Parts: sequence; C-alpha cells; structure tokens
Amino acid sequence: MKAPPWWRSRTVKGMGYAAPTAVFVAVFFVLPLLLVGQMSLSDWPLLAGDRGVNAPENYTDVTDSALFWPAVRFTLLYTVIVTVVLLGLALLLALLVQESRPGAGFFRTVYFLPSALGLASASLLFWGLYSPTTGPLSRVLDTLGLVDDPVSFLGSPTSALLSTVFLIVWKFAGFYMLILLVGLQRIPHEVYEAARMDGASRGQIFRSVTLPLLRPSLALTLLLCVTGSLLAFDQFFILTKGGPDNSTVTVVQLIYREAFQRLNLGTAAALSIIVLGVLLLLNALQFRGLRRADES
Repeated sequence: MKAPPWWRSRTVKGMGYAAPTAVFVAVFFVLPLLLVGQMSLSDWPLLAGDRGVNAPENYTDVTDSALFWPAVRFTLLYTVIVTVVLLGLALLLALLVQESRPGAGFFRTVYFLPSALGLASASLLFWGLYSPTTGPLSRVLDTLGLVDDPVSFLGSPTSALLSTVFLIVWKFAGFYMLILLVGLQRIPHEVYEAARMDGASRGQIFRSVTLPLLRPSLALTLLLCVTGSLLAFDQFFILTKGGPDNSTVTVVQLIYREAFQRLNLGTAAALSIIVLGVLLLLNALQFRGLRRADES
C-alpha cells in the first residue's frame, strides 16, 4: 500500500492543529516576556525608551527601595490570611451544600453569585459601602448604637487589611466552593459506606476519607488562591490606594508605581521578573508536594 503524502501524515496534522495556539502563546506571552527581560537589564524610562544596558542596577535599585520589603511582608501576610480564611470557608460551604436536599441548589447559586461580579466592580461597591460619610455600614452601626462616630473601615492599616480580606472572601468563596464541590461529588459513595460499616465517626471519615480524596481539588484551589493573592492589585488600588501611610502597598502596586508614577520601566520590569520567578518556584513546590502525596 502506497504511503500517504507527507502533508497528510498525523505529525503534520497535529502540528497544524497546534500552530494557532503556539502562535498565540509566542505573540502574547513569549515575546512580551523577552521584552520585559530586556527592560529589566536596561535603563528604560517610560517616555524616553531604551538607553542601553545597565544590569544589574535595576535589580539593586528595586531591593534597595524603602517600600520593597514592607510591600513583600504585607503581600505575604495578606496571602496567608486570605488563603486560610478563603479555603476554610469554601470547604465549609461545599460540605454544607454537598448533599442533594431541598434548597441546596438555591444556596449553591447564592454562594456563587458574587463570583460573577468583576473584581474592580466589587471593589468599587465595597468602597461605597465602607465610606464613613455616605456608606450604609457606618450608618447601620450608628443606628444600632454600636458606635458613636462614623467608622473608617479603611482608616488604619489593620482595618484596611481586614476590610479588603472580607471583600475577597465575599467575592471568591463561592468560586472555590464550586471547585471543591465538584471534587466532593467525585468521591464514590461506596467509600463512605464502607467507612461507616467499619465504625468510623464523622470526624474520622472527614480526616481519613474526604480530605485525602479531595487533595487534587484542594491543590488546585490552593494554587489559584496563592497566585491570585500574591498578584493582588485591583482591590487595594481602588479601596486604599496603598494607604494609610503606604501600609497596604502590594508588590504589584509597587510595579505600577515604578512604571507609571516614577516612569521607570526598567525597575518595574526587574520587579516583574522577580515576582515571576517567585511564582514559578512556589508553583513548582506545590506540584512537587502534590506528586509526593499522591505517591505515598
């Protein structure tokens, strides 16, 4: 039997199918990444363009900045708080609506609805709610007699952080609940029945059956939550503008300041490369930990 022409081979067809995606990735990811890498090694003012290589001056300027380490500490603190609170609440909500009972579908929809709202829109909504002069929250507290003066939810570093965490938990708890709910529904009922027949309590079933079998979904939510928290920008830019007294400046806000306020694309690109490296390292560690857990 005569072999088909080379252009009809499976290899060529596969390359043809993959070509649009490869072009998209090259144009919108690889080339911009290479450009950012070049910027990070160059003296590159926003309004003047490339003035030549100055490596490693951009990296040393970034780490020597007075805001760099406070921004790193705040971003890590925010990430830890959001991850613990958000994933804990999402798991609780998923367990509450796991069973098919009257009203379960309604509550699933209600919990998920905030996720349909854009983060910038949600931040603007909460900025209005938190306003001490026009916002309803301060008025409600005053009407109930819980406060004597208007409450400034964003007026101190601690209250600004907690108010922003509340926004993020409200916005994303339903989304992560949905991911965990899918993982819970994939666990066979026979496994639970066998554990009950062995006399396991609810706590033992949760620790020994639910959590181990839910590990892939938990790993996905952890990856998304940590990555999103480390890249936090919209909520703090809209709610606090980095205040009060630069106490809520995140690393991505620092990139924005370097690029569009100090007009220095070189240091902004250097900080972007540092953030990218940290994210790649964290993701690799999480995948490695998940792989080891699956093998054990």
